[in-house]
Amino acid sequence: MALRILITGGAGFLGSHLSEVLLAQGHEVLCVDNFFTGRKGNIAHLLDDHRFELLRHDVTHPLFVEVDRIYNLACPASPVHYQFDPVQTTKTSVMGAINMLGLAKRLRVPVLQASTSEVYGDPLVHPQPEGYWGNVNPLGPRSCYDEGKRCAETLFFDYHRQHRVPIKVVRIFNTYGPRMHPNDGRVVSNFVVQALRGQPITVFGEGQQTRSFCYVDDLVRGLAAMMETGPAVTGPVNLGNPGEFTIRQLAELVVEMTGSRSRLVFEPLPVDDPKQRRPDITLAGELLDWRPSVPLREGLTRTIAYFDRLLAAGEA
Repeated sequence: MALRILITGGAGFLGSHLSEVLLAQGHEVLCVDNFFTGRKGNIAHLLDDHRFELLRHDVTHPLFVEVDRIYNLACPASPVHYQFDPVQTTKTSVMGAINMLGLAKRLRVPVLQASTSEVYGDPLVHPQPEGYWGNVNPLGPRSCYDEGKRCAETLFFDYHRQHRVPIKVVRIFNTYGPRMHPNDGRVVSNFVVQALRGQPITVFGEGQQTRSFCYVDDLVRGLAAMMETGPAVTGPVNLGNPGEFTIRQLAELVVEMTGSRSRLVFEPLPVDDPKQRRPDITLAGELLDWRPSVPLREGLTRTIAYFDRLLAAGEA
């Protein structure tokens, strides 16, 4: 059955890929974005599809539409962007959650919250299972994002308990792929763009901090699978690739794959930068029958090709 599905942050990196998947499944998509970090170029190829609708709107304000499903993806997700206006970042997470939950309550439809591995902070448990409460600094420069997303999760579960709103909460670990913003400051886009330009590769600390990198196609498949679970499945559920790499390993791999002559330069670690990050995805396997399938080298090949085209067109 074809559904009308709302995606907030629909013109962003994840939202644009999710829009494609849902359209391919025969659904209608209402893409809502205020274009703070979303880009019209990400969804330009969808505008001629009569089942795709674009609405410029900020989720900190109420939205009155009629839909069958809601994916709440709206929020800047990279340190460069979410620290640019930290008050607005917190408002986007908190007020955006309230407004989307209010809409879901009125319509009696499922709403999925794109939460984040940042709710675990600088974790003292490794890998991170959903039952871990995290180690988060509530006062630091990253807190607007970390605590905003934690508060959003609280709101989702309170609306579920108090108003019986059907909720789905996923915690997204580092995701990469085509349509990442070229200047978002995230490690994959940073390294690829710097390598393609022949610039020094900026590594923070000694590069021994670890991350797990999930290709966007795998991640979006997990989001869609979570939405289709029964009402008893609320989450939170981790979505990410359990393969763990040091930042230095990633930098050296990008240099090798791009054939770049860039050298690594080392800068001081940012405040509250997590030392390790790796998802325990046992629950995703049990509830969603989901595991990532795209290895890092294959995903990087596609990502490098995307940024190479972007640079050649003068769009980065």
